[in-house]
Amino acid sequence: MTEVSDAKSELIEEVYEKWHQVLKGEVEIDEILHEDCVFWSPVLFHPQHGRDLTKMYLSAASLVFPGDDTQANNNPEMKEAASSSFRYTKRILDGNHAVLEFETFIDGLQVNGVDIITCDDDGLIVEFKVMIRPRQALEKVREQMMHMIDSVNQSPKT
Repeated sequence: MTEVSDAKSELIEEVYEKWHQVLKGEVEIDEILHEDCVFWSPVLFHPQHGRDLTKMYLSAASLVFPGDDTQANNNPEMKEAASSSFRYTKRILDGNHAVLEFETFIDGLQVNGVDIITCDDDGLIVEFKVMIRPRQALEKVREQMMHMIDSVNQSPKT
């Protein structure tokens, strides 16, 4: 490997680690999202542009995707999954890209998906894409995500 690819491998590894720190509540998501980040939702037809929209969708997803507690998985690699069924099962890190496969249960439905993350050379996430299967799971995620986003948008501003 060349020095450039070694540096990029280390960079995406750092972004991957920071993403897990965000999931554990140890790092604020603003610290890893680029101001012009693009979020690709599995339930919307158009990309969402900007840190604020990306943060809103990822925050709502964090409330939907813990999954069912009754299907809990205590994978030691994924401490954030200890009280829920959400867990990452595979990862591919290459260059400025990470592909993270996940599984969870929502209302008894098994959900399988991937998070595709792209970072810039400063280690900030510039694109976050989520894909989900099967269709019934996607419909359940859509229903719950819309409910969460409506709740966030209706909550009083301080």
